[in-house]
Amino acid sequence: MNPAAAPPNAPWRGVYAITSAALCADNGQLVAYCEAALRGGIRALQYRDKNNPPVVRRRLATVLAGLCRHFHVPLIVNDDVELAAQVGAAGVHLGVTDGSIAAARARLGPAAVIGASCGHDLQRAQAALQEGASYVAFGRFFPSRTKPDAPLAPLELLPAARRQLQAPICAIGGIHPDNGATLVAAGADLLAAVEGVFDHADVAQVTTAVQRYRALFDSAQPLS
Repeated sequence: MNPAAAPPNAPWRGVYAITSAALCADNGQLVAYCEAALRGGIRALQYRDKNNPPVVRRRLATVLAGLCRHFHVPLIVNDDVELAAQVGAAGVHLGVTDGSIAAARARLGPAAVIGASCGHDLQRAQAALQEGASYVAFGRFFPSRTKPDAPLAPLELLPAARRQLQAPICAIGGIHPDNGATLVAAGADLLAAVEGVFDHADVAQVTTAVQRYRALFDSAQPLS
């Protein structure tokens, strides 16, 4: 991995929140919940929006980029390289069919954070890093409402990835404070969460949820 492409504030370890418009009553609540998550201490925020029209997505991404800069946390845009470039986001996250990592790197520059979804495929992760990815994401590890049909990834994937990859490893899929410690112990640097962060009644609960996730990184013991 190009050192210039490394995520900021290394080591990159903690809660990776991913937005969900479906869990918020409106865009105002989405922004408020993102700010609450930032106050709670997330290490990255991914703006994932499959519903709003482009003009609204750009407006929201611009607001979130400003919030993230204020909290010194990278904003990662899901799938959309051009939107990431337009709003000055820290980078982009690409799924298996979301385009070329090399093209995203060329568009966003050497300092951009580029993530790659790898399912449960270590070879894909190795190829993604060779192509210029900054971090790789594996999962789903548990039942997930966001991607219920994604294949389950085995826990053993994480220590294998830890041994073979020289990059931050993100675990995703149905992760909550009551099941995430095992993933951290197995080698995950980042725990990605959608419902666990955003499916709450108010901003105070969002902040508390993030703090519960953060505690997992202090308490998890390595698997023997």
